[in-house]
Amino acid sequence: MALLSVLTPVLAVILCLVIGFMLLNSRSTETTSTSAGKSEGTSKADFRPWVDQDLQDDTEITAKDDDGNDWVDSNEEEDLPHVPYSPPRYPEETMLQRSKDMYALLNQRRSVRFISPEPVPREVIDNVIRTAGMCKFGAHTEPWTFVVVSDPEMKHQIRQIVEEEEEVNYRQRMGDKWVSDLARLRTNWIKEYLDVAPYLVLIFKQTYGILPNGKKKTHYYNEISVSISCGILLAALQNVGLVTVTSTPLNCGPQLRLLLKRPANEKLLMLLPVGYPASDATVPDLKRKPLDDIVVHI
Repeated sequence: MALLSVLTPVLAVILCLVIGFMLLNSRSTETTSTSAGKSEGTSKADFRPWVDQDLQDDTEITAKDDDGNDWVDSNEEEDLPHVPYSPPRYPEETMLQRSKDMYALLNQRRSVRFISPEPVPREVIDNVIRTAGMCKFGAHTEPWTFVVVSDPEMKHQIRQIVEEEEEVNYRQRMGDKWVSDLARLRTNWIKEYLDVAPYLVLIFKQTYGILPNGKKKTHYYNEISVSISCGILLAALQNVGLVTVTSTPLNCGPQLRLLLKRPANEKLLMLLPVGYPASDATVPDLKRKPLDDIVVHI
């Protein structure tokens, strides 16, 4: 009993020290967080953190299908017949020349932020998108939706959403190094071309498909498939003499999806303003890596 009476005050002191340390640490963390929010001229309540639209789109259907009845079974789909395939085969000299011609064409491609308001035939836009839809995709799911916007008011609403989030990106989320790396390209959150370009093409990836009967269909490798399609789309635009700048509007996906009335299974991957280059358009004088720096032959 004597030993217990001696230890009890000691244990009480230790317990008090532990509680005090925890309270101090909690207050220090809160102060640091508040200071970080105010460092960019905003209060903690106004500070908007970095958002991963794929993880935090609160407009997405999040309910899980416990029994899996909402998903189509692969056995329900018809087997596809195979047909002969015989693409043209060129002599080596022709192959070499065609490869040089394609390189010369795509070597002229640049990201252009100065776009003319001059109208572009809609059929041309439809054809380049049809070309983009010819790319490889997992299990023939075609997991993409191309939304083409030409209405001036809708384009302006898109610009407002993008510029609001981009300003927060530049001022808060991206960090000094990222902003500094972009400075030499003279970019900022002002996106005048979103109003000026005759077309805005928004490319959505379908995270899963929705069949006419309401069942869901798995879309394998949907992001990779849509990314490949975007690459073909850029080449097709260059082929017809149109320009664009590849834009991945960070943190705008959920808002733009709702504005354009797209379903919950679609996620915005890329936004392309499309048109002719402005008569006074300029681009950064960038140099490309030589072939030896980008290829390894084994």
